[in-house]
Amino acid sequence: MSERSSQVIDQLRAHLEYYLEMGIDRVHSRVKAGAVRLAVTGRTRSKSESSNSGKGSKDSRQTILFTDSRPVPNQDSSLEDVRHDLGDCERCKLCQGRTHIVFGSGNPQAALAFVGEGPGADEDREGLPFIGRAGQLLTKMIEAIQLRRDQVYICNVVKCRPPQNRTPEEDEIVACLPFLLRQLAVVQPKVICCLGVTAAQTLLQVKTPISQLRATVHTFQGAQVIATYHPAYLLRNPSAKRKVWEDLKKIRSILSPDHLGN
Repeated sequence: MSERSSQVIDQLRAHLEYYLEMGIDRVHSRVKAGAVRLAVTGRTRSKSESSNSGKGSKDSRQTILFTDSRPVPNQDSSLEDVRHDLGDCERCKLCQGRTHIVFGSGNPQAALAFVGEGPGADEDREGLPFIGRAGQLLTKMIEAIQLRRDQVYICNVVKCRPPQNRTPEEDEIVACLPFLLRQLAVVQPKVICCLGVTAAQTLLQVKTPISQLRATVHTFQGAQVIATYHPAYLLRNPSAKRKVWEDLKKIRSILSPDHLGN
């Protein structure tokens, strides 16, 4: 066996062992392929390769990332533990173009968590999630159900901005997923609102379109999950706001009065 092959195997083993520690013991075959690519490329992917990454296939946002719905073991005492382990992350190619890692913000004991797709330009510049135009709309959505931003928790599937705000690719989601799962395990929200197709399909392990996912209240790690359209989509399609309001009313009906208006 060549030295290069041995290095690849060692990197792949370390990558998969990390998932086992998170309680994920089975993964989709395409994710295994993504892990292999991640191990092979590592930090050596050139900028020229990164510039072509925006041409990822449509299937990259339809990958079933794991098949075990058991709760993730909560080995973290706080979100600070998760952020510390994330460090100055270079686990995927998104690190090459970022300004800041956008980890998450809000109440670490929130009853309601919002999960989006990934940071945009404003978020990358400031290091905070949902602070641009879409974030301003999200704030209005939160206030519409009698909550404030500081009462909820907000994060994204990937923590670094994809170039030109493209959809995160398979290997990027695979690299970030353990940290998202750990965030949710620490917060333990009663309700998770998935903003957009990437967040919904990632957490719910499905390929179903967001238009169909909206019709059902789902479950994930003991939380009830509502899927709805991303605020950025609403900025382009204002007519969908009525549908999102229906989804927000579902969230409001699930949360007890104790969680509202405090």
